[in-house]
Amino acid sequence: MRIVFATGNKGKLKEIHKILGDLGMEILSMADAGVTDDIEENGSTFSENSMIKARSVARSLKALNPQDDSIVLADDSGLEVDYLNGEPGIYSARYMGKDTSYDIKNQAIIDKLDGVAEQQRTARFVCAISAVFPDGREFGTLGKMEGHIAHEIAGCNGFGYDPIFFLPEYGKTSAEITEDEKNAISHRGKALREMEKVLRREIQG
Repeated sequence: MRIVFATGNKGKLKEIHKILGDLGMEILSMADAGVTDDIEENGSTFSENSMIKARSVARSLKALNPQDDSIVLADDSGLEVDYLNGEPGIYSARYMGKDTSYDIKNQAIIDKLDGVAEQQRTARFVCAISAVFPDGREFGTLGKMEGHIAHEIAGCNGFGYDPIFFLPEYGKTSAEITEDEKNAISHRGKALREMEKVLRREIQG
């Protein structure tokens, strides 16, 4: 039995190996497992999208080899801004276009919150991870990292929305803290650690 993760992102795979490596299972990207699907994420929540991806990859693996015994994991993550009431047109690639740079999307969020009081700038990174077992069982976990939208872009140690995501406990954006600090509190790290518990329980009994 192995784990196939529906991603090709090297940074994400590094974090996955770091957290799930103690399970003693081979961990592959979907491409390394022979799956090159272009998956349409048409769910309405992060959890729905992660499950759509996991199911798609699981079906493809079975089509390649009906005896495949991989556990397929997939994630979907993003930024929720409370003041925007989930308004996706401000910062979602689906509405701004997949080729829209994060610099443009980040500035759009800051401009939208111009003059908004600090206590109304609450936001969070959310990561949902779904697992599909070879026997069809499905599980999901969710991780969150709470913060605020900064008043200006700052930092270069992150990607995506990190330069505008302010962490009050650090007094910095998540693009200004170290990799180890971020891994300790990250939404993906929290979801992965919960998924590790699920995998241990279901595999080891």
